[in-house]
Amino acid sequence: MDLTGNVAVVTGASSGIGEAAARTLAREGCTVALAARREDRLEALADEIGAEKSLVVPTDVADEADAAALIETTRERLGGVDILVNNAGVARGDPVADADLRDLRRNVRVNLEGVMNVTHAALPTMLDAGSGDIVTVSSMSARFPQEGGSGYTASKFGVNGFCRSLRKELSDEQVRVTIVMPGPVVTELNDWDHWDGRALDPADVASAIEFVVSRPAHVEIPDITVNSTDKLG
Repeated sequence: MDLTGNVAVVTGASSGIGEAAARTLAREGCTVALAARREDRLEALADEIGAEKSLVVPTDVADEADAAALIETTRERLGGVDILVNNAGVARGDPVADADLRDLRRNVRVNLEGVMNVTHAALPTMLDAGSGDIVTVSSMSARFPQEGGSGYTASKFGVNGFCRSLRKELSDEQVRVTIVMPGPVVTELNDWDHWDGRALDPADVASAIEFVVSRPAHVEIPDITVNSTDKLG
């Protein structure tokens, strides 16, 4: 399916998977609202993509008002929201006994509550339009918990539960809900250099996101796993 003319919102677009997803969707014809806290990086990405194909909206997804403003600004400036890529995330991890509770809670506030905030804001626009794609980047940690990352793992389990329940709620609507679960990805959140290039590149996950949203309207891909051929994660 041709994505030309679609409006996509990508959170966490200042680096990693979000940055790669924004580039990919813009290349496939979308106009992309770039959301993250680091405005300077968003501006640099917008310069690369082109002003006519992008909109910079500095956003902290953990802030409900910020999330609502992101969608309202996108709707006013670009005319709607056809694709939402919930990608913003943090990975604050220590064994529970040693962890700072603020770090544990930050995982949940950004990774889970951020998804809730932006999705809640975007959904009415999609329902009014009678179509839409909500793609949320989760993690293989939601299937295979790792020690030392309890807060992160809990947040991703929550993300999966939220999205799967939402999918059931929308079963009679033309709004698709997809979970993308990557294995290890080389981003600012994770240093996988010790895997000697066997971890995923952000562009690998971006390609999976593009694959999901470019399917014909009657085709649903509920969950998709993206992993290296070495079965890491």
